[in-house]
Amino acid sequence: MWSRSRWWPATLAGQFLVLQLTVLLVVVAVASIVSVQQSDADFRDTRGSEMRDAAERLANHKFVRLSFRTGTVADNRGALATITQQVRDSDRASGVYLAAPDGTVLVSSDFAGRGERLDLLGSPGERLRPWTGDVDDFGTPSIAAQVPIINRKLELVGIAMVAEEYPTWSERARSVLPDLLTFAGLGLALGVAGSFLLSRLIRRRTRGLEPAAIAALADQREALLHSIREGVVAVSVDGTITVVSDSARELIGLDGDVEGRRVDDLELDPAVRDLLADDAEIRDHVVVLGERVLVVNRNPVVEGGRRVASVTTLRDRTELLALQSELSARESITNTLRAQTHEFHNQLHTISGLVQLGEYDEVSRLVGTLSRRRRDISDAVTAHVEDPAVAALLIAKTSLAAERGVDLRMAAESDLPRLDPEASTDVGTVLGNLVDNAVDASVSVGGATVEVDVRLDGDVVRLSVADTGPGVRPEMVGEIFRRGWSTKASTVEGRGVGLALVQVVCERRGGAVTVRPGPDGSGAVFEARLPGAGVGVEA
Repeated sequence: MWSRSRWWPATLAGQFLVLQLTVLLVVVAVASIVSVQQSDADFRDTRGSEMRDAAERLANHKFVRLSFRTGTVADNRGALATITQQVRDSDRASGVYLAAPDGTVLVSSDFAGRGERLDLLGSPGERLRPWTGDVDDFGTPSIAAQVPIINRKLELVGIAMVAEEYPTWSERARSVLPDLLTFAGLGLALGVAGSFLLSRLIRRRTRGLEPAAIAALADQREALLHSIREGVVAVSVDGTITVVSDSARELIGLDGDVEGRRVDDLELDPAVRDLLADDAEIRDHVVVLGERVLVVNRNPVVEGGRRVASVTTLRDRTELLALQSELSARESITNTLRAQTHEFHNQLHTISGLVQLGEYDEVSRLVGTLSRRRRDISDAVTAHVEDPAVAALLIAKTSLAAERGVDLRMAAESDLPRLDPEASTDVGTVLGNLVDNAVDASVSVGGATVEVDVRLDGDVVRLSVADTGPGVRPEMVGEIFRRGWSTKASTVEGRGVGLALVQVVCERRGGAVTVRPGPDGSGAVFEARLPGAGVGVEA
């Protein structure tokens, strides 16, 4: 048995040609059947009328009518046979018969059927009028006309029948074969030309790929869309989704068959809908969707100098954000401990020198001063902040700021109770990054003060950090929370992460972070809201 690979052509043109030939053969077969049937109908109509005329002439022949009226058919059989032969020759009939009223053949043109009965389907004996139709001419299908022979009393005395057999199948085929061959040849030529032109057109539209290559690409595309962890969404220029991966369905909450539907018709988060509907290029845009933090990139697809679609990729960075938040807190603590270590080394060196000089009273006063300063810093923070993690962070940040010549103070209205661990971590992340940003801004212009206000309003933690730095220009307010934005030198590693992280943490909890100028127009005040901060249980 032939396998498909052996007889089915691999090229697109070959496949179209095979299809065209198949269709052509079917059309030729149907046309042949229709032509034969039409030929039979034409033969029946034309020859049936001619056979009827011949049968009427035979039945009305004077000698035939006289012989049947006088009952001398047997005596005149030779002459009657000559008459039937003449009718046969003149009208190109296959059989001419003179029969008794019951259909028994008395005379025939070729002596066939004598003594046998005619196929009297038309029953002219009952109707006494001519009849034309299909009969069995002694084993041969024929078209025949039967005409009654009547006497003066209008009585049936005989039947005249003239018949012509139907052409054979080979004769019918020969009659229609020239036209069919012409039709088939023309169709074949048109099919070959059409297949070639159509294949060239499709190859141009499919970048010259053959069906096997297109099928392989489709299989690879499906495998890729099902396997990659990043979400991929392709949207045409009219806003219709053309490709969507399984990961994208999960990340942005798409259910059912969405390919072929417009983005505006889908039930999506407004932020996600705007990102998919637009076709401008974006890089590493952070979107908070429920409990997920997504990093979105979008690239326009350009063909022939015009945009035809856009491809958006979605990366889930929820776990990475949690790690980044924790690392940011650890980094802040590490920097603080490093600064305190440096400060303690200086103080220990001073104490060591005083001991060596024998200035024990000075040693005592120095230790007392240092202890009192530490206690004042702790008391200033813990008087307003009960949460141990946030309080420890602010104490450390106060020491770090003091080393850099910045006074970090708590607002008199600050009041933060103990929080649940998750809320405490997020507050520490936001507060630590805002304080670091404020200290850096103040130091950059010689500022001396950073004020922190943190309080719990219902279940929302509200905090603000005011600095005496250069402030934020109005046109930059929309850019400062974008990842990568920073006022630091470009050589600073990891710059531009803190404020972006603050925004993501706030939005993940359903809050927000804003910035405004200071009360006197100088510096900047960053304000953040973190809802859902449950109050912790006292240890």
